[in-house]
Amino acid sequence: IIQEELNSWMGPYIAYITRGELPEDKREASLVQRELARFVVINERLYRRGFSSPLLRCLTMSQAQRVMDEVHSGMCESHIGGRALVYKVARAGYFWPSLRNDCVNWVQKCDGCQRHATLHNSPAERLHSILSPWPFHKWGIDILGPFPIAVRQMKFLIVVVDYFSKWIEAEPVATISAEKVRVFLWKNVVCRYGVPQMLVSDNGTQFASLKKRVQDSGTSWVEELPRVLWSYHTTVHSLTQDTPFNLVYGTDAMIPIEIAEPSVRTTAFSEEESDQGRRVDLDLITETRERARINQVAAQRRAAFKYNTKVVPRDFVVGDLVLKRAQLTQMRNKLSPKWVGPYKIDDVVGKGAY
Repeated sequence: IIQEELNSWMGPYIAYITRGELPEDKREASLVQRELARFVVINERLYRRGFSSPLLRCLTMSQAQRVMDEVHSGMCESHIGGRALVYKVARAGYFWPSLRNDCVNWVQKCDGCQRHATLHNSPAERLHSILSPWPFHKWGIDILGPFPIAVRQMKFLIVVVDYFSKWIEAEPVATISAEKVRVFLWKNVVCRYGVPQMLVSDNGTQFASLKKRVQDSGTSWVEELPRVLWSYHTTVHSLTQDTPFNLVYGTDAMIPIEIAEPSVRTTAFSEEESDQGRRVDLDLITETRERARINQVAAQRRAAFKYNTKVVPRDFVVGDLVLKRAQLTQMRNKLSPKWVGPYKIDDVVGKGAY
């Protein structure tokens, strides 16, 4: 019997079977006596009586690591999963107390398995909704594109959206620069709606609908942009249950069809009654906006509840080594690693950002 085995978890069993000696600790001694019937020493080797095979060879941790390495990634193996590794090691006739957990952890820490692991879509962070207390307090900004090259070489779109009313301002540009963004914000936000309290640039999903509508216009997207914005401003938003136009101006916009096919408000129009109704609308605008805010909060809570059920937390601390999803340009073929790295975490920004 080698000294390594005597100094491992097997030592108390070997000592009791060969010399009748029990550990001094009463709890450990009781455990050895209770489990003794399942162990036997043959040719100075400790074995455990098993169900999958008559005898299982007991291993120290260094021996177990050698077995797991060979069975998982050896010459004739193919990086099997944790559960399969557990069964294969046991069926091969080996045993140690933490076999199941060790096999699962071994696979999880395998560098090759991590680099070729299946790309998962489970979010790592809970949904953090952004709320705005009143119109034009908080704006989101993004640069969309490149789109098909249009007149004057336009291929990008600078976009801002008011988080409260969902009102959008957008302007096409040929190239992207800090100066063009600054001029856009001054002309389209500050000069029209005042200085915003907060400007958020987070590549949010609120721009997805506009991006799709612009892309559908092909190379004429610059000419179609005003029509796209008009349609967006006069359409009820799913979050607020109201139109951006009504939340900004306190009344619904008259759409072209109401001229071709007169609606009630055009046929029964009275300038005096309309003026009075307009004053009432202005008195009620605060209530309208409060109702929109309540609808928005309720919708965001429903979305967050559904989203958060899919979250698989992945928290890292400074100093951790991590793998990052490979970009298409980094994958030469289908057998290329899906994850690249490792990269070292230098700073924890917060909300799932590192």
